[in-house]
Amino acid sequence: MIRLRYFRNILIMAPNPWLFLIHQLPLKPDYLRVKIRRRLQRIGAIALKNSVYVLPNREETAEDFEWLLREIEAEGGTATLVEGLVLDGLSDGEMEGLFNADRERDYAEIIADARKLGTPERATDSSADAPLSKEGARLRARLEESGKLDFFRAAGRSSAESAVHALNSGDASPGDTRITRAKHDIKGKTWVTREGIFVDRMSSAWLIKRFIDPTAKFKFVAARTYKAASGELRFDMYRAEFTHEGENCTFETLLKSFGLDSDCALVAIGEIVHDIDFKDDKFGRSQTPGVRAILRGLAESSPNDKARLEASRPVFDGLYAQLSSPGAPRRD
Repeated sequence: MIRLRYFRNILIMAPNPWLFLIHQLPLKPDYLRVKIRRRLQRIGAIALKNSVYVLPNREETAEDFEWLLREIEAEGGTATLVEGLVLDGLSDGEMEGLFNADRERDYAEIIADARKLGTPERATDSSADAPLSKEGARLRARLEESGKLDFFRAAGRSSAESAVHALNSGDASPGDTRITRAKHDIKGKTWVTREGIFVDRMSSAWLIKRFIDPTAKFKFVAARTYKAASGELRFDMYRAEFTHEGENCTFETLLKSFGLDSDCALVAIGEIVHDIDFKDDKFGRSQTPGVRAILRGLAESSPNDKARLEASRPVFDGLYAQLSSPGAPRRD
């Protein structure tokens, strides 16, 4: 039995860990079922029944389901998005296991492909150097995409990261390209991110404006349907120049990319942002619950993303000042 609560345009903050998309598609056109099924796979949704798919109840997954719901309705289908608590049947742990099983398959394939690319025969074949670099970059991109859908930290993730890192060591990786661009080509850009900003996007925008480019402008768009225009850089969204990398949130990625990770106060803010964004309590800083509550209140009370961004800046200014002071509390 699944207890469901209906919602459409706003995520109801309740202790219901799952989001369910219940949909029905028209009989024609034939390609629509394949198209929607592929969309569901790309956002990491798990099929419970033919027309019922589930994701963990999070801000970004609600956004993904919302966009898919609109697409289904635009194609003549019907869809309902609900949040729910499983009362009987699959336990929460078993549900998490379904998601992890998908990611484990991804990671196993990535590890196998990395090992094939890194065989001694391939490593000594000088004619294969350029293709190896390209294939290694593609493999790293696959790993990043799988990581975005790894909602419950599947066990194979660290092995896949190690395999890809070993393969790319010595090569020009996508991260190296970002760092070069970060140092030479960021002034006066428009920074684009997905709508409905919360902790990682709020903090990243603050970091960009205060420490990277004071002239930066910001734009909020639909995540997966947007293609960057000239003069734009994307952050914390699909195919972004700066986004989650491995176990780093976007704020942490920006710190490393722009050489700001020597500032202890910024690193501390990154740890707070990481724990709120990933919900994993990795760093356990004492300020985290308070910052989470303040930002959640700003998100619920601010009418649009521009207002949220402006309201959140004093929060991070104050947090940075407090963490920069000589008597600032340190993580245990």
